[in-house]
This record gives sequence, C-alpha cells and structure tokens, in this order.
Amino acid sequence: MLRAATFLLAALIVSAQQPGEWRYYGHDPGGNRHSPLDQIHRGNVAGLRRAWTFSIGEPNRPLEGGRNGGEQTAFECTPLVVDGVMYLTTPSNRAIALDPETGRKLWEFDPQEGRAQRIFLQHRGVSFWQSADGRAKRLLMGTLDGRLLSLNAATGKLDPGFGKEGAIDLRAGVADRWPKAIYNVTSPPAIYKNLVITGARLTAGGPDGVGPSGQIRAFDIVTGKLAWTFHTVPRPGERGNDTWEADSWKDRSGANAWSVLSVDAARGLVFAPTAQPLGGQRAGGANLYANSVVALEAATGKYRWHFQAVHHDLWDYDIPAQPNLVRFRHQGRMVDAVAQVTKMGLLFVLDRDTGKPLFPVEERAMIQSMAKEFLTWPTQPIPTKPAPLARLSFTREELNRVTEEAARECSELFTSSRYEGLYTPPGKDQTIQFPGTLGGANWSGSSFDPASGRLYVNVQNLGNVRGRGRFWTRNRWPCQQPPWGSLVAVDLPRGEIAWSVPLGVVDELAAKGIPITGTVNLGGTIVTAGGLVFAAGTNDKRIRAFDAGSGRQLWEHQMEANGHATPMTYRGRKTGRQFVVISVGGGGSFTHETADVLAAYALPE
Repeated sequence: MLRAATFLLAALIVSAQQPGEWRYYGHDPGGNRHSPLDQIHRGNVAGLRRAWTFSIGEPNRPLEGGRNGGEQTAFECTPLVVDGVMYLTTPSNRAIALDPETGRKLWEFDPQEGRAQRIFLQHRGVSFWQSADGRAKRLLMGTLDGRLLSLNAATGKLDPGFGKEGAIDLRAGVADRWPKAIYNVTSPPAIYKNLVITGARLTAGGPDGVGPSGQIRAFDIVTGKLAWTFHTVPRPGERGNDTWEADSWKDRSGANAWSVLSVDAARGLVFAPTAQPLGGQRAGGANLYANSVVALEAATGKYRWHFQAVHHDLWDYDIPAQPNLVRFRHQGRMVDAVAQVTKMGLLFVLDRDTGKPLFPVEERAMIQSMAKEFLTWPTQPIPTKPAPLARLSFTREELNRVTEEAARECSELFTSSRYEGLYTPPGKDQTIQFPGTLGGANWSGSSFDPASGRLYVNVQNLGNVRGRGRFWTRNRWPCQQPPWGSLVAVDLPRGEIAWSVPLGVVDELAAKGIPITGTVNLGGTIVTAGGLVFAAGTNDKRIRAFDAGSGRQLWEHQMEANGHATPMTYRGRKTGRQFVVISVGGGGSFTHETADVLAAYALPE
C-alpha cells in the first residue's frame, strides 16, 4: 500500500509539468530527458527547418578572463520552458527570458553588471520554483563568483526576501581562507519543495590539495536561510572519515558536486554525483565520498547510501553527469534505479533505495604504483553488465592510421609514453591515461525512454598524455582507431547494448573517402515519444536526429559552430508547434571557432 502511494505521489509530481514544457534541466527532476511530444517523429523529422535564431551577444568569450592560451568558453546552457516563457543563461552568467515561439527577448538580468573585467565560463542554466499556491515563481541561479541568486521569474529582478537582497554568498564558511581559489556554480541547482540544494565547482588553494570544501548545502527558497550541510569529505566522528588515512581529510578540497543533482520527490531523496579529491600526493584510503553517487534525505541532508565508482582517484575520474533516475522491468518486476554514466565509459545501474548494483560489479585488481607519492588502491569496480559504452584500452596495433601523418604522430606519442591499460598509475614519467579526463560519457550524461527501457548515451574515445595534453594528433584526431565518438543505446532490462553507431564526421577525411569515424563530442542527448534521439555536441557543427529503435540517422543540420550542450524540446502555447532548441557556441576543448546563438527548429507551418 505504501509503495502504491509513493508511485501515486510521483505521478502527481510529474503531472505538475505540462506535456509541452521543459521545466527542469533534464526535463524532469530525475533527469530522464524524455519528452512525451510526438509532433516531430520518424516520418517527418527530415522536414525540420530553422524556425528562429537568437544571438546572446557574446561572440568573444575568453575562458575565465583570458587564461588557457586563448581558449574560448563553450555555450553549454540547456534552456527551460515554463508557463509559456523560455529561460536561459549565457557564458557570462546573464539570465535571459524569451518568447519561446519567436525568440523575442522579454527581459535580461546581468549579475556582472558594472564589472570592469567579466568572467566567462560554461554555465548550464537556471532552476525554476513556484510556491504551493502558484503565486510566487522564482529562478534559482548560481554565479561565476560564488553566489546563489533568486530572481522573480516574471521580471528578472532579484527577490529581496532571499538572503541578502536576493543573494547568498556561497563562499562564506567554505572558502574564506582561500580567497584566490575558484569557487563558483556552473550547473543549475536541485529543487525539493521549498529547498534549493547545490554543490559547487572549485579548485584547491594550493598544490597539496587543501582548499575550499566541497560540501553540499540546502537553503530555504523563501528566506535563503541555511537548512542543512553534508560534508562530502567526512570529518572526525562522521561516517567515512576512516577512509582518509593520516588525517588526509583535513582541509581537503574536492569531492564536490559540480554537476547536476537529481531529486526523487516521492522518496524525499536527492542524488549527488561527486568529483575526485584534489591533491594527487596524499595518504592512502578509499576517500569517501569522492567519485561517488551519494543519496541524501532531501529535507535534512542525512546520509542514506553511496556507491563509489573510483577508489582513491588519481586520474580525475570525477562523476561528471547527472544521475538518471530510471524505472524498468528487471528480473520479472518493475524497479526504480539510478543509471550513472562515467568518464571511464562504464555504466553503473543501482537500486534507488539501497545503492546496490542491479547487475554484478566486480572489484578487479589493477596495476599498482611503485611510487610512494602516487599511492594506488588495489582494486577498482567494474560492472559485468552492461558492457563498457566506450573503449577501456587499446594496443599499438590499434593506433590511428587514417593518414600517414596521423600514424607517425600517434606512434611517436605512444613510444615515448608509458601505458599499462585502464587505471595506468601516474608517475613522474610521461604516461598515457585512457580513457582520458574527457573520455567516456562525461558531463553529457544520458537520456531514458520509459516506454522501451532504453538509455541513450553519447561517448567519446579520447585519452590524455600526462604532462603534454590530449592523446591526439595536431588535427585533434584521437590517437587510437575510430570510432572516436559514438551514440549508444542500452537495453536496461537486459543489461545489454542494443546498438552503437558512430557519432559525427570529420569532413576532411570524408572527402578522402574514409568511412565515418565519429568525432570527439561534449553535449548530451534527449529522446522523444516520436521515436527520436536528438544529439549535437560533435566537433563538426551538426545537430542530428536518430531513430531511437535502430540508431539510423534521419536528419542533420549544419550550424554556425559546434553545439556543446544538451538540446531540449517543447510545444508552443499559441501555435501548438513542437520546437527543438540547441545552444550553438563552439569553443570549449575542441576548437577556437565560436558562435553565440540559440537555434530553434520546427516543422514548416
């Protein structure tokens, strides 16, 4: 009876969102990224055309004020559409409201107004909240200088009742002693009832890994008062503190939840993906709750369970993607689960109530470091099902040979580096890490179709050369054989890969008759009731639609630049047309070429 009531509550919560809206970053609080809209479907998607284009007015976006050799910040926002209004943010943290059917600007708020030097960084959007009576509507937004803001959704003005005139200083109490360390919020926070729950993006205050705390906090949305705090690096007397040997927990930075959190309102749980501890040379221990999915009671912050995907991380294998709260038939019964993709290309499927894997996970022995300053954990967890979504290793015979020059470059890199497979221990010598920090699924995450039980994930096969950069050629082609990027469908009920197809094309190679290689990609997928999977993110300026059942590409459109973001879709209130929208910004880790537009697609009127 209790379980039935729980499911009923969940249904009521989901039904609060109108079918034509996109109310959360992942469409729903659990990050399914599934839309029930089917006006655009397999039979007519080839007719999609650009419906409107909006310029955000930021064509030049130097990363965090001009660091990193001229690299341009990516435009990674996924907009929301609620009550007939679209809300988005830009790389300089401006919040903008648009008419979602025309792209006409309604209002704008600039948290950096009047600042002499603007900060530019990826910013993935805002979160929406409304009071129980529906009268108060707010947008909650993190800032690039470490604040949490509450904006009136109708006007874009700060809510004077929240914190101090609409703002909370998130650095207070966690980063005061490290004023030069980065502490900001680039992902939309989670919403549970009248609480806003957030982690942060941060860097250490020094090379030893000490610095701002990665703790997760909840604040009252009406007043801004602190409701609870969870220490992702446990303190003495707290569960997990014994996993930090020789007091290595003390002032330890990292283990932060910089990505998107998920909420199961019916269970009253929030699920946080956490990053690695900062500081490579540290004492032993598994280092909880770093590199984990952590389930907390959303009302109190009390620990419920955790699953650690990497023990004592030395590879920057943080958990980068929103946990996907899925429901499917498993061993003859319906189960609620958490599907967590990783940079390693591994997919962990966990029971939502306990955190126990639904498919066996083995602790496998890994190569151990002989250097005291790089202590390794003896084993790492590897799921037996589903199979890896991306490559976990390669051999010399599997190096890139698409051109003679590429073969030469990659062979030289491989010969001059140490490589011992997955979890190769870092050291003072030059080593290859594969997958690398941009490998696997990354922050792009996954989408889930509840009708078929399939999970859709875009992945890339890309390594690092420690001390030198990415394991790729001067043309930025990965140094192992293609595919370099793939779109993968996972049949969760069976725990098996349903299909995998190359994602992206290198035009220069295609012109030479070389088959589709796929490309490096950052930016996720969505799936619709029209039987379609939409994906951009590739390093070829395209947005594409695929048949969700077979993986066959049905449509593509070349854009002004790469779309390193997750698309979204909605239905216009006035016209009833279904739109698909993607942020087109380029820049980021793959190219210096940029654009500054939000692009909307629809079928001809």
